[in-house]
Amino acid sequence: MRRTIARPTELRGVGLHLGVPCVIEFQPALSGTGIRFVRRDLRNADSIPAVADRARLTERHTQLGDEPNAVHTVEHVLAAVAALEIDDLLISLDGPEPPIMDGSAGPFFEALAGVGITEQPGCGRTAVLRKPVSMTDGESTYEAFPADRLELDVSIDFEHPLIRSQRYATAITRDTFARELAFARTFGFLREVDFLRDRGLIKGATTQNAVVLDDHGVVENALRSPDEFVRHKMMDCLGDLALAGLRLRARIVAHKPSHRGTVQFVRALRNSLVTETQVLGIEEIMQVLPHRYPFLLVDRIIEMDAEKRIVGIKNVTINEPFFQGHFPGHPIMPGVLIVEAMAQVGGMLLMGAVPDPANKVVYFTSLNNVKWRKPVKPGDQLRFELEMLQVRGMMCRMKGVAKVDGEVVCEAEMSAMVRDK
Repeated sequence: MRRTIARPTELRGVGLHLGVPCVIEFQPALSGTGIRFVRRDLRNADSIPAVADRARLTERHTQLGDEPNAVHTVEHVLAAVAALEIDDLLISLDGPEPPIMDGSAGPFFEALAGVGITEQPGCGRTAVLRKPVSMTDGESTYEAFPADRLELDVSIDFEHPLIRSQRYATAITRDTFARELAFARTFGFLREVDFLRDRGLIKGATTQNAVVLDDHGVVENALRSPDEFVRHKMMDCLGDLALAGLRLRARIVAHKPSHRGTVQFVRALRNSLVTETQVLGIEEIMQVLPHRYPFLLVDRIIEMDAEKRIVGIKNVTINEPFFQGHFPGHPIMPGVLIVEAMAQVGGMLLMGAVPDPANKVVYFTSLNNVKWRKPVKPGDQLRFELEMLQVRGMMCRMKGVAKVDGEVVCEAEMSAMVRDK
């Protein structure tokens, strides 16, 4: 299913950089629309999709589109949208820039969450990283690793007594965003004010909608958290990562991220991303399979044709418990666990074809023609493809392959039976 908001909502205020008053309206959108901005103050202006290809490499903020049909400083809005995993949304503005509000993403998050999120027909697209990616842009460095959810690890370094070196890491969910990131406000330095205003920036900034620092501390305001600075940078980073245009699943480590750098990093990621349509997530899988950590070895089901075929995903990370003792110093995934993961995916297919699956359990009875082709290492993503060969009552026979980057690493035939718990 895809997600949009249940009903319209709006906010009003002054833009941070251009200083122009603006009313921003969030409107439900049809399935497949994606996230789009539209300038209703411009006659017959085309909507602008929130994707990296439409972003411009601008200073101190993220801009979508070209003048005059451009929208500035969209990162706080997009961070809130991404945290709520909204797929379809029309964001209408009567000016060139969303209002800065209190300098955080909190007001946007609260407004969207407050009107409710509703599901509609269609499949939400997920982008999963196939292999590690790294990039440097000036002082900004980025690394991305395969993971089964979006995780951010952000560090900053400023020559100021209240900041110095700060680092923050968290998995991005609706709850963690609301609790850990939404409140963090944009910040800047008093010594830069004239420099930035000469370049047409921060015309709407005040000490009440931004954390302004002189050489000693905060001017006419107070911090909400000692590490509010790095939390805000992480929130900015999330908003720019939303320009991937889908739900991103990766662990991203960013040092001194910038808007320009993150936009370019999103573009660099594209060749290493696999787009998936998630059918069942981990919570649904746990309702079917009895396995639990550390022996639940399937992260999501991305295709399922009842009684015929199923495709499942397992992201292999260095944090897997078996790497502690299996070839330490040269970590490879045990072959028997690859087969076990394949069997668990097969169990999902079989359980989907029986009545009352909550009170059933799958026992595998035989394995045949098992072959391991290549080692599986940390950072790999296993894709299991299984098809049903034969079904007789509560007995079945299926064939499966496991692939990494399109290459077969394991294959097997297996038989199983379904029994009451």
